[in-house]
Amino acid sequence: MKSRVEQQAGPATVGEALDYCVQALEASGACFGHGTDNAWDEAVQLVLAVAGQPPDADDTALPLPLDDHQVARLQALLRRRTDERVPLPYLLGRAWFAGLEFRCDERAIIPRSPIAELILDDFRPWYVGPPPRHILDLCCGGGCIGLAAAHYFPDAAVDLADIDAGALDLAAENAAALGLTDRIRIIRSDLFEAIPPARYDLILSNPPYVDAADLAAMPAEYHHEPERALGSGPDGLDLARRILECAADFLADSGLLVVEVGNSAPALEAAFPGVPFTWLEFERGGHGVFALTAGEMQEYRASLRHQPV
Repeated sequence: MKSRVEQQAGPATVGEALDYCVQALEASGACFGHGTDNAWDEAVQLVLAVAGQPPDADDTALPLPLDDHQVARLQALLRRRTDERVPLPYLLGRAWFAGLEFRCDERAIIPRSPIAELILDDFRPWYVGPPPRHILDLCCGGGCIGLAAAHYFPDAAVDLADIDAGALDLAAENAAALGLTDRIRIIRSDLFEAIPPARYDLILSNPPYVDAADLAAMPAEYHHEPERALGSGPDGLDLARRILECAADFLADSGLLVVEVGNSAPALEAAFPGVPFTWLEFERGGHGVFALTAGEMQEYRASLRHQPV
């Protein structure tokens, strides 16, 4: 039996291909959440990549013809997207974060953190210290957060830390592709355990934070990502607790800790009722990201340690 994609006639132009992909994506019930939130935006990324057009191509690309090879590739990728539910960035091998292109494969989760907006805004108004010179990306995965910070803060040295060797290999590849290797240090570490003594101006982390119930109910697309990089215990806070317990020891006096916990934000507030988390708001979408200053972490140090699970 032919798949839905194979049953449709092949498109002849970029414009026709966009309509073709939107219809197939919408009919398939695919989940969007890996860089796009709708069928049109995903179709644009897919078609322009196959057509060899830049991602910011305008309407002048619509009448461009597609050859037989391009149509066949488009159909093959679309079939994997709709039938196998593989996220588009894994199919294309690339993703965009904070305006930068990153290599992307199943060694790490797909870049999509709202922390990108904070980087582009220089972490203002929450960071009030001197220009950051030393930054840590904890649970870095493929390195998008730390490498974007390195790109936009050209005087900063950035440490990328993760427990997974494959993810760190991908991070190193991204550092090389972005020309940032000279300011990047790759550290394999279970959170802070192997981090050399340091005082960071910024500690940034998008750790695993999905609770057990949400992990079990996630759409098929998310199951292509490393489960280890998503789940974090019954309430999603196993790693967040450990980060909060130790981060003060690694922050400069004017430093800032920024951590994404997504849908586990209510559980975090319930677990630390006396801690004044600052929950950040985003113009470009996203939620569940908190900030704590070094001063706040010192003031509430006792409350941040030894919390029950």
